[in-house]
Formats: sequence, structure tokens, C-alpha cells
Amino acid sequence: MRVKILLISSIFVMLFTVSNVSLAEQLNHKGNKLESVIVEVNGEPKEIQAFLKSHYPSIEIVAVYTTLFNGLALKGDREQLRRMESLDFVKNIHTVQQYETTNMERSKWEQKHRKAVFPFELNNTTYTGKGVKVGVIDTGMDYNHPDLRTNYRSGYDVVDLDDDPMETKPEEGIPTLHGSHVAGIIAANGKLKGVAPDAELYAYRALGPGGSGTSIQVIAAMEQAIKDDVDIINLSLGNQVNGPDYPTSLAVNKAAELGVAVVIANGNAGPDGWTVGAPATANQALSVGAASHEQQLPYLYARWDDKKIAITEMTGSPPWQLDTFYPIAFAKQTKDLKGKIALYQRDDIPFMEKVQQAQASGAKAVVIANNQDQPLQGDVSGGKSLKIPVASISQKDGEWLRKKLNKEQLNLETKYESKAPSIANFSSRGPVTVNWHIKPDVVAPGTQIVSTVPGGYRALQGTSMAAPHVSGVVALIKEARPMWTNQQIFGAIKTTALRMDADQEPLSPTIQGMGLIRPKEAIETKTIIDDPQLTFGQVHSYSETKTEQIVIENTTDEPQTYYFDNPYKQPGISWNLPPSITVAPHKKQKLSLEIKITSPQIEEGVHQGWITMRQKDTAYHMPYLFVNQAADNPKTMGFEFVLQPLSTDAFNYRFYMTEPAEKVEVDLYHPDTLLFDRQLLELKDVKAGVNEGEMDRGTVGKSGYYYAVISVTLKTGDLASYEAMIYVPPQGVNGN
Repeated sequence: MRVKILLISSIFVMLFTVSNVSLAEQLNHKGNKLESVIVEVNGEPKEIQAFLKSHYPSIEIVAVYTTLFNGLALKGDREQLRRMESLDFVKNIHTVQQYETTNMERSKWEQKHRKAVFPFELNNTTYTGKGVKVGVIDTGMDYNHPDLRTNYRSGYDVVDLDDDPMETKPEEGIPTLHGSHVAGIIAANGKLKGVAPDAELYAYRALGPGGSGTSIQVIAAMEQAIKDDVDIINLSLGNQVNGPDYPTSLAVNKAAELGVAVVIANGNAGPDGWTVGAPATANQALSVGAASHEQQLPYLYARWDDKKIAITEMTGSPPWQLDTFYPIAFAKQTKDLKGKIALYQRDDIPFMEKVQQAQASGAKAVVIANNQDQPLQGDVSGGKSLKIPVASISQKDGEWLRKKLNKEQLNLETKYESKAPSIANFSSRGPVTVNWHIKPDVVAPGTQIVSTVPGGYRALQGTSMAAPHVSGVVALIKEARPMWTNQQIFGAIKTTALRMDADQEPLSPTIQGMGLIRPKEAIETKTIIDDPQLTFGQVHSYSETKTEQIVIENTTDEPQTYYFDNPYKQPGISWNLPPSITVAPHKKQKLSLEIKITSPQIEEGVHQGWITMRQKDTAYHMPYLFVNQAADNPKTMGFEFVLQPLSTDAFNYRFYMTEPAEKVEVDLYHPDTLLFDRQLLELKDVKAGVNEGEMDRGTVGKSGYYYAVISVTLKTGDLASYEAMIYVPPQGVNGN
């Protein structure tokens, strides 16, 4: 018998981005009503539209997509839609998945937390975004909210295929709030003010009950926003694929080419590198990381052991404000939780189920220990009447607590430590694989942001909250500088961003991009550097000289003179930078920046730093990056395995490769024992980019939850692997 023991090292988690819920949970909210699907087609969609009208008159054609992808949105009976699978022009059929939500009154938040951040605090200008149209592609929007209804104009629901983009309500499935929170940051206009309180809001519901959706739903929503002639698209969503050519990233680039400014959350999978996911990897997107404000962060302290236990408050949790010593109990071993902190181990039981159990048992708080060696930014925002705080702790601290509790009782107190403004630990880092671009582009406030949700207000955190701050700033600039192109606006935001330091040293470019956005400075800038992030690519030979070009624009009525600081000398790296130059009023000048790299004299891997250009007393810091020989970037990622829509026996798989591979194997392990169960898939001669295919139920095997280990043998002979959780539904369950 073949037996393997699996050491779990990483399962991707992203806060307020696209997340998967089991098919069984989806079906709990499905009735016998007409189904809504998006069909991706080969061929001309309008010709296929005519064919369907003639041959399938009972199927309603809701929309035809031709701008960012080829497809049609359809409504019909499940059996009618199922019969379409055999048609030659049908490439894929896409249906809806899920996400989570909650609400909280603003007054309660203000009473409990002194360190809340309000969106309008960022706007230090006289502008309000008046007349600028912002499309929010998300979970929908509570357009009846008193702070949103003034600026709401219209929208579309890509999930139900109608013109009502309201957030999912409890009676319709797992309720959502995310889109309303994002919209409020941009343009709330009531008791709460957004960054651009006079901007016009357009809502596009691409994420359904529970809050997730397919790439195609997101792209379809983008296409509808373009048809509605929006000026800005905000995408506070993403996935775990760190590649520039993923379908959503390509769609973002195309939307940008059509004149729309696209702002995207960088993701919440930090603090490790290579964690930025599509579509924030798009070359022409403005990708946004999360900056943290000065905070008093709670931690647990075991006084007699002098042991500090760091906690991470979960999104949607009431603030952690325990006022004295409390006993902690391992919930798996005792049901007596009254007046105690309940300790749980992370497993396949949802966080909210654990929390509801603890709250019903009288617990004062809940801590959930991770089951892998990485940070856990959890989400309990879908819980109704959640009254107790919830936080995660590390795998190591969880093991320490369990061993301690096996021997004796333990009381813990809550203490606090000050944390200076910085980059949020959860904020995803770059660079991007394949093209090695620096991401994020900029950072914005992303911790404890108060904004609108259905029924009130709530403080949430994540790069999902950072991105709409930037969308609001883009709206301010569009009002202030109506003749500027999106390229100039993005350039102004990047050029004037404040580079952030830690211990008097600048944070790495792949952590902060250009730095913290500054609206007033961007509007009033004397200089715009077009694309100031310098990516010199990969060095393969003994010595290479690489060149990047920048364009400097003088926005003033006077000539401006610029010069470069000589970079600090490093072995194996020499720079050839332009001499002092003068740019005439309202003119541009192209400059070449050259670096010579002698590979054996420097370490293999990613190298990054800063080049400084000056104009009088103003310094412009430009980040640079290159890869010497090879990097420790992930080689494969984004493994998806789902039952085909409208099917009970056919499965689709998809994964992304950053380079070609000799072989890819997918092995399945039991999620509790971590014992090897079976091999799901083996592929040979695998190409770089997106790889996808189909499998039948007989090949897939028995149902259940599994840890899937994706093992890769590269063309170079090197090995790589990572893990993902998959669900195989039982026989008879339908894929919609």
C-alpha cells in the first residue's frame, strides 16, 4: 500500500477577494427558479445570438459580450441550458459561487475603537470628484443606504442578469456587504463622507451570495461598466495567480486601452513575496497595497510563563477589549466555555461555526490556531449577532497552548503594544512572475476603515479598503485636471507618493511600490514621471547591460532642471545615468537609465533598490528591480478543481505555470490524517501560462474534502510543489 505523510506548508488565504465555498453550500440557496449563466463561445457572439433565438427560443438572451471577451449571458431552465453543452461553439459555461458579510452601527464602533480611520480624512484638497463616474465591481451595493443613495446612478447584476445590483440579502442566500463598504470609501455622501463625496457611483454585482464569482463574471461586469462609459473601475477582488497573462489581467489591460482608469486591490496574502494575484498583476492597472495607521495592537500574555502570544483580529469581529485575566480552554476537550477564552484548531469546519458554538456556550472570546506556518487573516463578517471578539494565533503558539492546557489551567490577560504607521502585514507583496514587474504601484490606508454597509456602518481592513481610497483620489484628480490622461493621472499619483521608511531605511519596492498616496501633491505636482518603476528583467549571462526609459513631464510655466544622485556603489552593479537636463514648460523629455550587471559578483535572486532624481529641493525616488539568473518565485499556482456547471459527472481543472514543466502531478491527501489517498492527475510536457482540462467522475474517484499537493518537475530538472484544498461532491450533485 502506498503511504505518504504530508507536511502542510501553505494554503492561500486572501481577505476580501474572491473565495470559494463548497458546491453543497451553493446548492442550499438554489431553488427551482430559472438559472443565470454566462456562456463563453468560440466565434462571433452576435451570430450565435441569432442562432440561439432561432433554435432555442425559450432561452432568454440577456446580454452579448464582445469587448473584453466573447460570450452571452443567458437565462433558462436548468435542463434547457444543460442541452447547450454539446453545441460546438460553446467553450465554457460559467455559473455563480459565494462570499460572506455583516453590519455594525457606526456609533457602536466609535464607542469601542478610538483608532478608526475615516475615508474623508485622506482628502486634503478642495475637490470632491464632482461629475466623475466610478464603477464598483463587487458584491453589489446597498443603494438605499442614506449615505449612498444620493450618488448612486445605476448598475447591473451579472449574477442574476438583471439591472438590480443590490447586495445579497439574507433571504437570498449568504448576505454580503463588501461592495457597499468599498462604494462608501469612494463616494459616501451623508453622515459619512467618502474620499470623493460628489463622484457618481455605478454598481456591478459580479460576486454573488457569500461573495465570490468566476473570472468571466468579473470580466462581464467590466464590459458592462465600459458600455456605461464609466471613468474609473474599482476592483477590490482577485485570486492567487501571480502572473501577468491571467484572463482577468488581460481584460484589465484592454479596459485601460479603451480609456478607463482601473484600480485594483493588491491582495491580502502578505507578508511573503510573490503573493500579489491577478488582476492586480496587470501591467496597466494601478495596483494598491494597504498601509497601516498608528495602532494599539492587543496581544495575550501568560504572566507566570512570561509568554507573549500575538493575535490577529479577524475581519468582522468586535474589537478585542478583554479587561482582565480570563482562563483559556481548548474547546475540543471541554464544553464548559462560560467566562473563558475558547481555543480552536483551524480545520475544515468554518470559523463562524466555531464562533457561534463558543458564543452560545458563554465564551468571552475565541482564538483559532492556524494549522500551518504562516499568518492567518480570517474573516467572520458573515455572522449574525456576533458579540464576542475573534482572533487567530500562529501554529507555534497554538501548539504551546495545547501542551500547556494538557498539564494545567492557564489564565491569560490582554496587553497592548504600539505600532507605528507602516505597511499592513497582510498586504500582498510583489514582484510579478514572468515579467518581474514591481507591484504594488502605491499604497493607501487599509486598516480599520469605517464605511457604509447595509443597515449602518462598519470598520473593515484589507487591500480591498485601500484600493477605493485610490479610486477616490483618481476621481479628485479627474475633476481638478480634466485634460489629463489616465496615464498622466497614474504618473502623478506615483511620482508624488511618499516613500515609506522603517528604522530610517526605505521599505523595499515590492512591499510599498512608490509609497503612500498624497492627493494634494498629485494634483499640484510640478513634475510627472511616466512609469517610474524600473524593471530591468532577468540576467542570464556573465555580464549584461540593461536599459529602461522614463518620460519626464514639466507641468509648470517655467523651465525645470533635473539631475540624478550617484547610486551607492555595489560590486557587480554599475549605473550610467543621464547628466543634468532641463525640460521646457509643459514639455516632456525621454531619458534612458542604464545598468550593467556582472552576474558572478552578486547573489542569485531578486535585487531591488532606489534611484533618486532631484529638482531643486524635491527628491523623486524611483524603485528598480532585476533578477540575477533565477528567483525563488512560485512555479505553479492557482489550482482549481470544480464540477462543471449543469453537470453531475464532468469536472474542470485549471492551474497556472510560470514556466514550462516536464511533469505535473496532483496527489490527494486526507485533510485530517494527512495520509496519501490517491493520485488525481498526471500531465507531461506542460506549457507556461494557464493549463486546463476535463475529467470524468470515474477517473476522479470518491467524494470528500482533500488536500491536493501539486508537484512539478521543471524542464531544468528542479522540483517545486504547493498545496490547495479541493472538494469532490458526491454522485448526483449538480454543478450549479
